[in-house]
Amino acid sequence: MTMAVDSFGSKDSLTVGDSTYDYYRLDAVTGDGLDVSTLPFSLKVLLESLLRTEDGADITKADIEALAGWDAKADPSKEIQFTPARVIMQDFTGVPCVVDLATMREAMADLGGDATKINPLAPAEMVIDHSVIADVFGTPEAFERNVEIEYERNRERYQFLRWGQGAFDDFKVVPPGTGIVHQVNIEKLARVVFDKNGTVYPDSCVGTDSHTTMVNGLGVVGWGVGGIEAEAAMLGQPISMLIPRVVGFKLSGELPQGATATDLVLVITEQLRKHGVVGKFVEFYGSGVGAVPLANRATIGNMSPEYGSTIAVFPIDDETTKYLRLTGRDEQQIALVEAYAKAQGLWHDPEHEARYSEYLELDLGDVVPSIAGPKRPQDRVSLTESKASFRSALRDYVDHDEQQLNGYDESVDESFPASDSPTSSQHNGADEPHAPHGNGEDRVRNPQKVTLEDGTEFEVDHGAVTIAAITSCTNTSNPSVMIGAGLLAKNAVEKGLQRKPWVKTTLAPGSKVVTDYYEKSGLNVYLDKLGFNLVGYGCTTCIGNSGPLIPEVSKAVNDGDLAVTAVLSGNRNFEGRINPDIKMNYLASPPLVIAYALAGSMDVDLFNDPLGQDQDGNDVFMKDIWPSPTEVEDVIASSIDSGTFTKEYADVFAGDERWQNLPTPDGDVFEWDPDSTYVRKAPYFDGMALEPSPVEEVTGARVLLKLGDSVTTDHISPAGAIKKDSPAGKYLSEHGIEPRDFNSYGSRRGNHEVMIRGTFANIRLRNQMAPGTEGGFTRNLIDGGEVTSVFEASEAYQAAGVPLVVLSGKEYGSGSSRDWAAKGTALLGVKVVIAESYERIHRSNLIGMGVLPLQYPEGQNAESLGLTGEETFDFTGITKLNDGETPRTVHVKAGDVEFDAVVRIDTPGEANYYRNGGIMPYVLRSLLD
Repeated sequence: MTMAVDSFGSKDSLTVGDSTYDYYRLDAVTGDGLDVSTLPFSLKVLLESLLRTEDGADITKADIEALAGWDAKADPSKEIQFTPARVIMQDFTGVPCVVDLATMREAMADLGGDATKINPLAPAEMVIDHSVIADVFGTPEAFERNVEIEYERNRERYQFLRWGQGAFDDFKVVPPGTGIVHQVNIEKLARVVFDKNGTVYPDSCVGTDSHTTMVNGLGVVGWGVGGIEAEAAMLGQPISMLIPRVVGFKLSGELPQGATATDLVLVITEQLRKHGVVGKFVEFYGSGVGAVPLANRATIGNMSPEYGSTIAVFPIDDETTKYLRLTGRDEQQIALVEAYAKAQGLWHDPEHEARYSEYLELDLGDVVPSIAGPKRPQDRVSLTESKASFRSALRDYVDHDEQQLNGYDESVDESFPASDSPTSSQHNGADEPHAPHGNGEDRVRNPQKVTLEDGTEFEVDHGAVTIAAITSCTNTSNPSVMIGAGLLAKNAVEKGLQRKPWVKTTLAPGSKVVTDYYEKSGLNVYLDKLGFNLVGYGCTTCIGNSGPLIPEVSKAVNDGDLAVTAVLSGNRNFEGRINPDIKMNYLASPPLVIAYALAGSMDVDLFNDPLGQDQDGNDVFMKDIWPSPTEVEDVIASSIDSGTFTKEYADVFAGDERWQNLPTPDGDVFEWDPDSTYVRKAPYFDGMALEPSPVEEVTGARVLLKLGDSVTTDHISPAGAIKKDSPAGKYLSEHGIEPRDFNSYGSRRGNHEVMIRGTFANIRLRNQMAPGTEGGFTRNLIDGGEVTSVFEASEAYQAAGVPLVVLSGKEYGSGSSRDWAAKGTALLGVKVVIAESYERIHRSNLIGMGVLPLQYPEGQNAESLGLTGEETFDFTGITKLNDGETPRTVHVKAGDVEFDAVVRIDTPGEANYYRNGGIMPYVLRSLLD
């Protein structure tokens, strides 16, 4: 990028070894009220971007001074334009991104422009990691077979991505079977300091996945955005944002023995959720930072979306360069990172405290073993309380009137089962004489008999662990918890323990490095013996690609309407996400995943109940097989070195023979296949004019859905299985696709016809407009109020020219940065969403698709206002946007109820997007100039 302005004369040179680089000195920004030295690390990175890209128009001297003179205590009000160094994508969100770019090329040509202007101006990298499903498990052939099935299912998508790799400049694809995007990012793709044509600056990125924040552990400022925002960034558009509040999180002490990085991040998630950090930057500082290994930092950064912050960043220090060296980065690059960070005041000094908006603190020594569940990652449960917590939560998942309560003999103190059944009458932890939380109620039971193909017989009941998955880059990037899991498996096997036969066990590492050190240490043998065979390098269970349960177990679960559980080492456990048969999902560290696979039930106290019996019939407790920190460190030291990373990442973009032999279309413009059910031309530019139409008021609108609190993007746009009788399933059947080949919603995001039909189709969604239903149902209020699918109701409303409204509660759109949650909403004809509060990314995505996000007046909601959802809505005051201003509120008339709703268009940039009907039309028009 050519600099037009350098108001502070900040351009200078930096010599590292034999090389000299240009850079823009932060300490050159001086003046009254400006204090760069005490800015938080993260804001210094933003400031450098403004310095380097100052052009006197979009980015001015005043913008730089506003950031340098940041008032830590002020509410965000100043908009800046941040230009990230690069864009990173995964395939679920990346495929629709490339579909949009391909469609934009055609739209550009149709409007008389140059199609090749639609081309990444910032480096863009995609890792295909979301498509592999754990269909086959528990055998040595699982990995190979799952990859074969993956290619069979996704051939069209992969051919399309290979076209994109050739058609677009500076767009690289990491092929399937390599790793998970965020783990590959920290182990290979992240630069920490970027070098572009001899100018160096901090690495930064936006990604089409909310867990892009994992790279924060390396000192890289990056966060998740929707695909539509990422497309704009790829095309050279800066990210419009308000200078945020920054929460300083001081760490001290060290983790106690027995506590893992997973336990640490669950404690931090709970603490930050309670404090409230949505839309804020979180930055770790203090003497304890140096005691946090890089892998643990990455785990903490990864979970940032779970506590709601935009980022959760660690500064650059010796631990950063140590990790870069371990992962095989070039020595000149490592030297550059250290020299640049020190020159710019970006190197961590535990004695230097920046100014922050808010302060929090955690003594690492206070962390205890934990899990989170049964449906939200912030719902931490101390492991000592897990059994009681499960019993308490179980009441929300079973019908007490229809289920039988077993009585207790209070004179007997029984322990967890010695047999394979979690409902064994001999030893059942569920039968001990302790009422959950002292409420006098026994736990609900409905045991179902199961006989497997090999003749194995057992019973499953509520709480049975039916999936135990070591999955997700959150934890598989962390050698300490992965080696810990391997050693626990070794100790369990040597004691004669086995997983319970109803548990589906899977191992899906985030990169091949994990397999390498498992094989070097010999721990893979023990994991295999417990059924934790490698199933693939991808997100699998964490993204909902768990594959089917053991068939006989699935039948028993459905016959008995059992509330069974999954335990996974992931970052998301939302309802309906993991598997359609499973109602309760728990996050846990990899060693605990194995422990629960051995126990077979969540209704167990891992500290006091035995996991099983050894060869001599003696009880084996978790404490008997839990590895010590010294054992873990010894294995890490002997099995992991830089050569491991160098070898596994040598040809990261090459792919295997399957990838290399895919027939690939070419040409600047993609030739759409009209029969494709995976990739179809997007409809966003149909009928688009050179000039945007004036913004209009919304009148005569009806409510499509009335929802409660914590509606996630998984509820709005599920990524998992497509049901045969759903609108999406019917569409695929009509196009000749057999149910076995439906694949997942996530894999079909390149086809808007499937995705519209899947919007609000999560099997656990509860729409208050259609009481008594669960899933994608609503009432058609213009046709007698009959209950129908959300899609069919939308079709009827749109045919009648009726705009639609969604009503919701708190934290609307939390979870994944899923742009289809906004795209699907817009294509269903929804013009307005009214919520009590929003998660950052989804609110931004709604505006990016031309949907107006409104917020109830402070302290109000649909219930307090008396809204039933049956009213007709009129919204007035929106047209002020045509005069160049953004109204603070708009007036809402809903039947007899009237109120002023807060307009959640937060920046002038967002207002421009909304005036243009969305971010994509805005970018296209700007590139036509």
